[in-house]
Amino acid sequence: MVGIINDAFKKYYGSEGELFASPGRVNIIGEHTDYNFGFVLPGAIDKAIYAKIKPNGGRLCRVYSIDYNESAEFSVDSNELPQKHLVRYVFGVIKEMQKLGKRVEGFDFAFGGDVPIGAGLSSSAALESVVGYAISETFGLGLSRFQLAKIGQMCEHNYVGVRCGIMDQFASLFGEENKVIQLDCRTLDYKLFPFNPVGYKVVLLDSQVKHSLASSEYNVRMAQCEEGVTTVQKHVNGVESLRDVTLDMLNTYKGEMEEDVYRRCKFVIEENQRVLDACAALERGDYRIIGEKMFGSHRGLSKDYEVSCPELDYLADYAANYDGVIGSRMMGGGFGGCTINLINEANHDAFINEITEKYNRQFGRPPRVIDVVISDGARKL
Repeated sequence: MVGIINDAFKKYYGSEGELFASPGRVNIIGEHTDYNFGFVLPGAIDKAIYAKIKPNGGRLCRVYSIDYNESAEFSVDSNELPQKHLVRYVFGVIKEMQKLGKRVEGFDFAFGGDVPIGAGLSSSAALESVVGYAISETFGLGLSRFQLAKIGQMCEHNYVGVRCGIMDQFASLFGEENKVIQLDCRTLDYKLFPFNPVGYKVVLLDSQVKHSLASSEYNVRMAQCEEGVTTVQKHVNGVESLRDVTLDMLNTYKGEMEEDVYRRCKFVIEENQRVLDACAALERGDYRIIGEKMFGSHRGLSKDYEVSCPELDYLADYAANYDGVIGSRMMGGGFGGCTINLINEANHDAFINEITEKYNRQFGRPPRVIDVVISDGARKL
């Protein structure tokens, strides 16, 4: 990919530039906890968006997407939203930087990547992060990684139209090789934990089901969680979110909630604890426990939070009954996307061959197999 970007940059802009990369991410455990101000445990991966940049001495920003073979130009002083969707990520990052009083000059920019599209690996956050990091470094803006993560998040909110949390951008910018990030979604404090499962591989199985229900059901789940918090707040002081609610509290006031509301809240509370338990297991190097927490996460997502689908359940259930897999769960918003799996290296090929054949027979298409390694975050190459 680096060679392709170098060639494209020289072809379109007739010069050389500086090369940067920012990765996609996986989330080991901690799903639907972010908007409930809980904990998540993401890590950057060895699949990234790569970009080459060079100041052009003017006020014009010239952008070329290698993967989509699209080009566009706009002035860094313009406030008119570009028509082309991908260019909005570049435009939005610039606008958010300008809100912070940073002066961005005109530049030439080419990008492409190997983050699989539509697999829930946050290619959009990787793009925002590489744009932000490259511009900040190129023009000496001095923006911190934390500021760049917020800029990426606000770019999504204000210029792309996606009301995302900050986990994806945070992982893309703060990731380190063989480490995952315990992120506190209330305070944005974070801690790195070792993640080097020797003898095991992290493998994603993409169900190839699109998240058609995810947006509408996401809003429903948020409202149900808020309803549960409101019920507990009537009786307990100091409760601001599900982060502050214990299972004992929830069970005490269960009779005042709809059953669905109770189960949604129960999942979030248990999932937060699973993240903390997984981090404690990482400090001991106990990947069996991490795998158990992953299986528990999927059961909760499927039965209590009800954001799975038959294809994801099939993949996770098959993995749970396979001797060489120690952990598996759906990853992401739900209703499609991937499972993330911890597979014994000795069983990897046999498991992949078997699940591919069985899934294809069951659903009429094979899953997409994506091996990933926990790697470094945004960087200059």
